[in-house]
Amino acid sequence: MALNMSAHATDLPLNPHSPPRSRRSLWRPRQCLQRLVRSAITWAAIGASFGAPAATLDLAGYSDASGAITVQHGGDTVDPYFALQALLLAHGHGLDISAPAKAWGAWLLPRQKPDATFDRFCRNGPVWAACKTADADDSQLGLWLAFMDTLPAAQRSQAAWVRSRTATSAALAKLVDPGKGIYLVSPVYQYGLLMDNLELWEYAFTHRAAESARHPSFTKTLASVFWDGQRKRFLVSTQPGQRDTTHAFYPDAVAQIFPLLVRFPLIPGGARAHYRRWMEEHRTEWLAQVKGDFAWGLVAIVALQQNDIPSARCWLQTALPHRHSAHWTVTDEVAAQILQARAIAPAPETTACTVPSNSSHPAS
Repeated sequence: MALNMSAHATDLPLNPHSPPRSRRSLWRPRQCLQRLVRSAITWAAIGASFGAPAATLDLAGYSDASGAITVQHGGDTVDPYFALQALLLAHGHGLDISAPAKAWGAWLLPRQKPDATFDRFCRNGPVWAACKTADADDSQLGLWLAFMDTLPAAQRSQAAWVRSRTATSAALAKLVDPGKGIYLVSPVYQYGLLMDNLELWEYAFTHRAAESARHPSFTKTLASVFWDGQRKRFLVSTQPGQRDTTHAFYPDAVAQIFPLLVRFPLIPGGARAHYRRWMEEHRTEWLAQVKGDFAWGLVAIVALQQNDIPSARCWLQTALPHRHSAHWTVTDEVAAQILQARAIAPAPETTACTVPSNSSHPAS
């Protein structure tokens, strides 16, 4: 996964301090009552839409008449990785993507290169022309295969789609490093990225090519290769010098929370503790990203999955004023629509979203 927009462009009041032991007998009943109230509100919102038709993904301003999906609102760049990521995120969280997916598939399929990879495209007047190679082949190929599975059977059984699946599967399999049991970025960049491999891990069809007698479990292999037991953190890459890099929100902080996004099971200490620790360390930094970088709506989706609705609301509060701006990607747009489809509204302006509090208790 490459989320750096120079190449690729991804709330929570938490209290890191437990109440004093002498007060726990008084604090615990109140905590339990608060949890019950929050759970009731959350499930009421979910239940209100239960049985109703799925909300339809609206990509107005991102999808043009030809079916192309731009990285940014009204943009002049198409990066297939972003469009695929956005559509799959929407599909995985219950939005109806059928209309934009059909048009996007019809647009992108004939642009697949003979080696099964895709370029990035720039607008040249009314024409979309290839202008850059893909930032990373591994994740893009895997997401294209996953995207095919969302299409109607009648569409994906057509000869052109069958040929694409065969070629894409073969190209992706060639990127497996048999020595490590992970996927490499591309034939040119011979190293593995944590987030790319996790994106691939999310789809079962990627496991078979990576597994062997030497590496029988793709899941265990990823944990072994990328977990740094000494620093208690995930390594971003298999490149040398990973332990000496300076901190940056992307890729370092994003890499630490990405396993939760795909629900990777082998997280030392457990998902709940890992999530809490991430929010304690990076929450303020995350919510400030939209002012100078990008909104990082993917983290708000992690908050949703962890039942941390206050964090999701705080993201909406801080990020929505920048909607459709240069700091907002199509993935952020999908994240916002996923939250809104669940009747999750921005936190009130009076909410101190950058100040930790004990008002949220994410689910394990």
